[in-house]
Amino acid sequence: MGGARAMSAGAGEREPGPVMDREAVDRALARRGAEHEAVETSLLALQDHAGRRLLEGAELTGVTRQRWAATEAAISLLWACFDTYAQALATARALRARRRNPSREDLAELTELLEGRSLAVPGAAGAAGNGPVASLTGEVPRLSHRCSLEELVERMNELYADSLAVVIAADAVWSALPARIDLLSAELNRTRTLAHSVGVRPGEHPAGDDLERIARVLGALREQVVSDPLEFWQPQAGAAAPGAGRPDTRRYDREARGLDEVRREIEAVLAVRQDAEARLRELSDLLSRADRTLAEARAARGEVLAKIAASEVPAVSGPPVVLQEELSRAAEYRRRGHWSRLSPLLDSLEARAEDELLRAREQLSAVAAPLAIRAELRGRLDAYRAKVARHGLAEDTLLMERYDAARRMLWSAPCDLRAAEQAVLRYQRAVAETLAGEQG
Repeated sequence: MGGARAMSAGAGEREPGPVMDREAVDRALARRGAEHEAVETSLLALQDHAGRRLLEGAELTGVTRQRWAATEAAISLLWACFDTYAQALATARALRARRRNPSREDLAELTELLEGRSLAVPGAAGAAGNGPVASLTGEVPRLSHRCSLEELVERMNELYADSLAVVIAADAVWSALPARIDLLSAELNRTRTLAHSVGVRPGEHPAGDDLERIARVLGALREQVVSDPLEFWQPQAGAAAPGAGRPDTRRYDREARGLDEVRREIEAVLAVRQDAEARLRELSDLLSRADRTLAEARAARGEVLAKIAASEVPAVSGPPVVLQEELSRAAEYRRRGHWSRLSPLLDSLEARAEDELLRAREQLSAVAAPLAIRAELRGRLDAYRAKVARHGLAEDTLLMERYDAARRMLWSAPCDLRAAEQAVLRYQRAVAETLAGEQG
């Protein structure tokens, strides 16, 4: 059945016109006969459509319940229209079969049957016997009106297209969404089992709570899809074919993405279980290195205070006791198999242990800076003395006096770094002047 043009309401009798001849009548009867067969085939296909049978036997709610009630009334009206069409065609065929060469009166009657508005067509009855209801095209038909065979075909096309659209939409949603929801629910159950194995449970871990929420949403979603499939249908705007569109999977897709996120979290927890021992060893090593570095910083601070005069030495923090306690708790979680608790604790500990080692190194560098300066001055003084010796000036009185003065300052405790630096500079200048004089 093809698409239909809008049909005029309240049409009257056929305008007076030429009477068809015998050949025109025979062509019209052949065309109407083929049309009758096509309509009948379409109606039987609609009657046998899996979606229609499912709608007929389902406990419907919401939008689908309302639209199916209107569609059932439309299908009943469609069959009534088809019966009227079939009766009119049978009458015309019987009239044409009376004689080989029909009379003018027969031709006039046949013309009226085939072209005129001679048919009384029923309107749409209310689904519950409450009077007329609007058709699926939005028209409120009367209890009956008169029309031609052409107009009746157009009317059947409209009713068929709208009825088929409802059936196709419901069948498409039922064919797509419940199966996908069932597959996602099966995946959810597998994820639940894995989650429980690593200690991810409702009330104990956010991922466990998310799994329970997704399970509730999927259960409610499946129930609604089964009872109200048209609520999940997105028609294609401007499409000519009946039932053009696709199932609305947005709610399903949202829960599928949520399950993917939870699964990634659980896989991360599972990875923690697999490499927890190695990570705990690395953490213990990091904290031990930080502790040793702080111990070096404290020793260096004592040395600076004892050997460097007039130096401001920053305080050194104590060992990372809190982190050591948390490391012990992490080891206990691993021993008891509390993987969901161990995972975030390990992540936090690794970041803070790295920071602790960095701070310990910074403290050691800050505390030992005066000792490093003293070592650099000692190295510079010895380098210049070696240079003097290479030039045969080791017995130069001035140079010996300047060297001895700088050395006493650098190797005495406490050492005045500022005075020692000036002494080294004086020795350097003396060496440079002496070498310049020798070369001149």
